[in-house]
Amino acid sequence: MYRIAICDDDEKERDKVRNMLVTLSVKSGNEFEVAEFASGEQLIAHYEREEAPFHILILDIEMKGINGIDTARTLRKMKRHHEQIIYLTSYAEYMMDSFDVITFQYLMKPMEPEVFESKMLKLFRYFEERDQNLLIIKSAYEDIVLQTDDIIAIEAAKSLTVKSQLKFTTIHAVYYGRGLISHYATALKNSKFLQIHRSILINLLHVHKFSGSNVVMTNGLELPIGRSKVKEVKDVCTKFMVMRAE
Repeated sequence: MYRIAICDDDEKERDKVRNMLVTLSVKSGNEFEVAEFASGEQLIAHYEREEAPFHILILDIEMKGINGIDTARTLRKMKRHHEQIIYLTSYAEYMMDSFDVITFQYLMKPMEPEVFESKMLKLFRYFEERDQNLLIIKSAYEDIVLQTDDIIAIEAAKSLTVKSQLKFTTIHAVYYGRGLISHYATALKNSKFLQIHRSILINLLHVHKFSGSNVVMTNGLELPIGRSKVKEVKDVCTKFMVMRAE
């Protein structure tokens, strides 16, 4: 499922885009979860509250308050680099500015549904090719899509009410889901993850240093290494750091 944000101060335009997405969902078999925002400020506030991120941002450029270009600039400064941006606008003169925020597509209004569908399908193909860098976790209320490089650690979390609860610490926020560490160790075995304890997986990209038999991550999180794994973990981490430096 793709999470899509439509940000436009014109309700009729938002409805038009939503209807095109409904039609595209039927035609392509892709499922969408769509949220609407009447201003750039509302979209930025969504991210400031650390709510679930979107795969695609469909932005108008000329809006009351902060415009679509500055909205995207703000989000990029918040390290939201994985969201793909599509601009729908009546103003061709903004095209050069849109390149500054790494835009996937710039489409002129009024837009034919066939053109919109073609560009969206191209974007879906891009996501499919990038899927190996995505991890979908199931929380109590929804599926959350995480970039694997953003994950710092995955830990088994004790809970009196939730069976097999896992804690996912990322560079942006902490999420809770369900599953087994062994499952994620297998799923991520070809990525940059290492199981350092029977209940802990770490991302080698975010290792900062060692402190005794603990590993300290780049966000300051200190995690214990299983007694039998101390030498193995230190050797793997050291080798990984050397390879990155070369």
